[in-house]
Amino acid sequence: MRTEPIDKRVRGLVGDTVVVDTVRPLLFWEDDFPVPSYAFDPADVRTDLLMPTQTDPTHAERPSRFDFFAPKGPVAQVFDLVVGDRTLARAAWRRDDPALADLIVFSWRPGLLRWLEESEEVGGHPRDPHKRVEALASDRHVVVSLGDPTSDGVALGETRRPVLLFETGLPTRFYLPEEDISTEALEPSRTTSFCPYKGAADRYWSVRGRPDATDIAWSYAAPFPAVGKIAGRVAFYNELVDLTVDGVRLERTDSPFSSRAHRPGAE
Repeated sequence: MRTEPIDKRVRGLVGDTVVVDTVRPLLFWEDDFPVPSYAFDPADVRTDLLMPTQTDPTHAERPSRFDFFAPKGPVAQVFDLVVGDRTLARAAWRRDDPALADLIVFSWRPGLLRWLEESEEVGGHPRDPHKRVEALASDRHVVVSLGDPTSDGVALGETRRPVLLFETGLPTRFYLPEEDISTEALEPSRTTSFCPYKGAADRYWSVRGRPDATDIAWSYAAPFPAVGKIAGRVAFYNELVDLTVDGVRLERTDSPFSSRAHRPGAE
């Protein structure tokens, strides 16, 4: 585990109730996990709102090693968060790791706390100070399919005007104009998600008639200004589709998003 003190004010709220307020958060990275989490000194936490959970922490709190919202290793104690008449189950825990001794970690799963870094709201997970995101217009010829469209595969999109998004630690994403994707092959889903670097992904698509290909594409209607070029465009998981770029078939990449448990909409 790697840790790094951060000179940033971080607050976690439930409604108008401030549960965490600190200017000395500890950012930490689990081994083989792509995004960081915060750990907090109990002096900066409303510990009076934390009640030991009755659920066995050895299994219920760790459904997947790629779940952003659960512990990634052994826990010493798990807490419910009780604010007024609301009980938020398994909202916090203490990790059984010397690097986080006596510190408190909160889940960032949707519907729990609202998080602020300084005065800006952040969702999904804490921002990584070592991560960079860049969107560049391109004239590459990009073809997206699920299998070979000339046999039993499905054509999903084709463009010569993609925007390429480069994000540290993830494969390059190819954002296609919406008019260049196959609306016959794709159907919208109700899934949404939030990225701390790009904003709210408000639309997802699945392949019609393919329960093994749900939520494989997404778009941002109003991304953050730093990646404004992807607005209204559609990207596909490189891990789940077949990409051909300038005539060269790319190998499907392996990342945390290869795991169904980690992708938006996963049950």
